[in-house]
Amino acid sequence: MELKGLNENTILEISKHKKEEPWVLEYRKKAFQSFQKQEEPSFGPSFSLDFSKITYYKSQEEKLVSDWKSVMKPIRCELQDLGVIESEKHLDGMGVQYESEVIYHKMIEELEKKHVIFTSIEEGLRNYKEIALKYFGKIVSFEENKYAALNSSVFSGGSFIYIPPHTKLDRPLQSYFRINSRGMGQFERTLIIVDDDSELHYIEGCTAPTYSDDSLHAAVVEIYVGKGSKCRYSTIQNWAPNVYNLVTKRALVDQDGLMEWIDGNIGSKVTMKYPCCVLKGDNSEGVCITIGVAKKGQIQDTGARMIHLGKNTKSKIISKSISSLGGNATYRGKVDIKESATKSLAFVKCDTLILDQNSKSDTIPTNIVRNESSSLEHEATVSKIKESHLFYLMSRGLNLEKATELIILGFIEKFRKELPVEYAVELNQLLKKNL
Repeated sequence: MELKGLNENTILEISKHKKEEPWVLEYRKKAFQSFQKQEEPSFGPSFSLDFSKITYYKSQEEKLVSDWKSVMKPIRCELQDLGVIESEKHLDGMGVQYESEVIYHKMIEELEKKHVIFTSIEEGLRNYKEIALKYFGKIVSFEENKYAALNSSVFSGGSFIYIPPHTKLDRPLQSYFRINSRGMGQFERTLIIVDDDSELHYIEGCTAPTYSDDSLHAAVVEIYVGKGSKCRYSTIQNWAPNVYNLVTKRALVDQDGLMEWIDGNIGSKVTMKYPCCVLKGDNSEGVCITIGVAKKGQIQDTGARMIHLGKNTKSKIISKSISSLGGNATYRGKVDIKESATKSLAFVKCDTLILDQNSKSDTIPTNIVRNESSSLEHEATVSKIKESHLFYLMSRGLNLEKATELIILGFIEKFRKELPVEYAVELNQLLKKNL
C-alpha cells in the first residue's frame, strides 16, 4: 500500500488501514486542521517543501514479526548489511521500522515477566488504551509547530514503551528506522513512560540511501520520567543528504527524576532538532549532550531546551558543532528558569570547530532567569584547528589526514564517551566518511 499527497483522504486511508479506534482518527483530523492553519516555524533555516509530492505511507510487510526469517529476504539482507541484525545481541529488545511500518519487534523473556511493554505505537494505542489516553499527545501538542501537527496527522510506526515502577533494565532497548524510497516521508511517533523509581536506556538509529528527490523525516518523541526515575535517550542519525530531518522531542521530568538526551546529527540536508526537558518536579535534572556535523550542502540547526519549573532543578547542555566544506552547524537553544524554580542551576557550553574558510557556525542562545535565587552559566568557543597542533602530531609520524582526525575525535570526546562502545566505534567511522 502506498499513499502520496496530503489531504484528508490520505489520513482516512492510513487510519482505516491500521484499523484504529475512533479517538485516534479524531486526533488525526484535528491535527490536520491545525497543520493547514500553521505557518512554517519562525526560527531555524529557511527551506521550502512541496507537501503534494511526498509519499506519506508505504508498507511492504503486512504484519509485525519477531523472527528475522519471517522478514522478506531483500529487506532482511539490507538490514544485515547495515549491521542492524548483528547489533541485537547487545540489547534487551529491538524494533525495526522500514518505510512506514514497524516490521520486526522482539524483547527478551525476562522483561515480559517484569511487565515491561515495548511494542509499536499502533499496538500500544490499541492494546494499552488507558496508558495511551493518559500520555499520548500530552507532552507535545500538535498545535506547537507545523511539523508536530504533520506528524500527528499522518504518524505511522514508532515505539510505545512502558517501564513499570521499581524496574531497571540491564541493557538498552533500541529502535532502528530506515527510509528506502524516493520522495518518502517517515513520521514515526514514540511514546516512552518510565514510571516511578525505574531506569531505561533507549537507543535510536536511522539511515536512508541517497536519491535526487528530497525525503522528509518528521518525528515526534514524548517521554515521561517518573519520580526518582532515569531515562537516557541516545541517537546517532545518519540520514542521506537529501533528507529533511525535522523532529520534536520533549521529556517531562517529575520529582528527583533525571532525563539525559545524547543526540548526534551527522547526515541530512537540513536538520532542526532541539531535545527538551521540562523539569516539572522539585530536584529534577535534565542533561543534553549534542553534536552536529555539517559538510557541503548541509545545515545542522540543533541544540536543546531546558524549562525549569520545580525547585532546586538542574540542567546541563553541552553542544559540539563541526562544520567543513562549506557546511553550516548551528547551536540554537533555550534555558528558561521560571519564577517557581527557586534555587535552580543551569549550565550551557557550546564549542564549535570550523575546518575551512567556507564553513559557518552560529550560536543562538536564549537564556532567561526569572528569580533571584537561581543561576545560569553560559560558555561558548569558536575555533579552528591550530597549525601548531597539526605540526606537533605530524612530527610524531602522523600524516595530515590522521592528525586532523585525531584532533576532531578529541574535540567530541565528551559526546563519544556517553555512547555504548559499539556506537562510539560507529560514530568514529561516520565522522571519517563525513569530514
